[in-house]
Amino acid sequence: MKSNKTLHIFYIAAVVCATFISCQDDFLDVVPTDRVSDAAILSDSTLFESYVINRYMGVRLTNKEAEGVPPGFGRGLEYALWSSLTDESIYNNDDNTWVIQQGNLSPENTGIAGTFWGRSYRGIREVNYALTNIDQVPMSQSRKNKLIAELKFIRAFRYHDLIRNYGGVVLMGDRVTQLGEDFTDPELFRRATIEESINYAVQQLDEAGSGLPLNNEGDWELGRATKGAALALKARLLLYAASPLYTGGVNDAAKWEKAAAAAKEVMDLGMYGLYQGGYGELFLTPGTHAEIIFARYHNLNAKHVRMEIANGPNGYDGWGGNVPLQNLVDDYNMLDGSEFNWENPAHAAAPYENRDPRFYETILFNGAPYRNRQVETFLPGGLDSNDGPSNWNTSKTGYYLRKYVNEDLPIQNPWEVAGTQNWIYFRYAEILLNYAEARNEATGPDASVYEAINSIRGRTGVEMPPLPEGLSQAEMRERIRQERRIELAFEEHRFYDVRRWRIADVTENEPAYGIEILKQPDGTFTYQRKVALAGRRFEERHYWLPIPRSEIQASNNLLQQNPGYSN
Repeated sequence: MKSNKTLHIFYIAAVVCATFISCQDDFLDVVPTDRVSDAAILSDSTLFESYVINRYMGVRLTNKEAEGVPPGFGRGLEYALWSSLTDESIYNNDDNTWVIQQGNLSPENTGIAGTFWGRSYRGIREVNYALTNIDQVPMSQSRKNKLIAELKFIRAFRYHDLIRNYGGVVLMGDRVTQLGEDFTDPELFRRATIEESINYAVQQLDEAGSGLPLNNEGDWELGRATKGAALALKARLLLYAASPLYTGGVNDAAKWEKAAAAAKEVMDLGMYGLYQGGYGELFLTPGTHAEIIFARYHNLNAKHVRMEIANGPNGYDGWGGNVPLQNLVDDYNMLDGSEFNWENPAHAAAPYENRDPRFYETILFNGAPYRNRQVETFLPGGLDSNDGPSNWNTSKTGYYLRKYVNEDLPIQNPWEVAGTQNWIYFRYAEILLNYAEARNEATGPDASVYEAINSIRGRTGVEMPPLPEGLSQAEMRERIRQERRIELAFEEHRFYDVRRWRIADVTENEPAYGIEILKQPDGTFTYQRKVALAGRRFEERHYWLPIPRSEIQASNNLLQQNPGYSN
């Protein structure tokens, strides 16, 4: 059983030090009180373990991130979600997202995507420091072994963030760089291949998995890595490793089989299952539940962006925030499993009726019940349209975000009571989807592939019909991609999925569509698709992010930039 004791990850703020001033020459030799010395950390097992725990967090490197708490892995629940760099949503007020949506990404203009390199390598150095010095800490060897496994997991996660954004990366091993070293050595900046990079991270996860506990219980609180977390990260990395972007387009059945086996290893733990309390509640339930494998647990002492005001409709005095695109809305199937089609008169007349139940838990649309009334994005007169109050926050797409939004939390004055939803890094549905994709690519759509997908579609509160029998491998591939699109929306998968599948040059060159809804005198509505953000563009070089120019310059141009970007 998973413990409900939640880890409160914290910063070590200070150690109280006695200081004095005298008339001696060393009166300026004062011990600082705003930091902890190496000697203090390495001589105190409690301080050292606190240092390790803090490595789950990184440093804040840009504006409009890490409100309330430092950033973790990936991006998480920030003002501009990672989804707003994809065909899932746009960020209504830009906040350095449009530069990516409109294809203007460059080494000196990385928008919100410029933090991974610096934050990840700083985190890796901090982990390496702990691994290098742990033998000095007065602590039992069994506890040291557990912390070593935890540190290797954290380091592998930092490499995961680097690899999926930049490709092959610089592998630091256990090296702890210091000021004053010779930084002209080209080996310090040599980028390994993608395969070498993933193999290293996977090796670290194998070592971590063998030393981490199965459960969060006792003094191993929620939020700390477990064996399941290490196996889940390994499964994701191996799925990436088998994908076309990572193989140069070569279809290697052995790599797909390896990815399937890694996902199956998580499944075979028998510890996780699909949450049956409703799709929307999956992301709002405090603490943990059966589907969560690894998450960042927020609470009133560790709050993130207040999702309700940040993403709420303008008619409720919300700020709009991450507004879903018509591109995503159109991909939600009908309740009977058929595709939605604007050419179908019945669909076009009532586009929000009889859709996949996950649609209603993810997106606020015209007519959606929300906070004691219906959402009104229609013109003229809709409260959540340009005719409503605070219309500078009106959605450019005609939709608002529902996923992660808790109606029990206030929109007005939320600062002390909101921002407590968990950010789930790994959940069981992803593992099933990873397994189904890898198994289908390795051997075709056998019974286990159907079982994995149909279990997700059949969960309580979703209950979509099972996939039709007799699908070909290619047909199943499209079904799996569709299922990932819907099930994992707004969870930081779409950005990486369309790239690893090498379809981003199609999906990310589609215009960013919204909807214009006109209310007729008889009370009916007409619907017209519109372009919500002009100039959406994706080029070949955008399959990988550029390394920030400042990092290239700091290496004296020894660090190799990604193809298509200038140094």
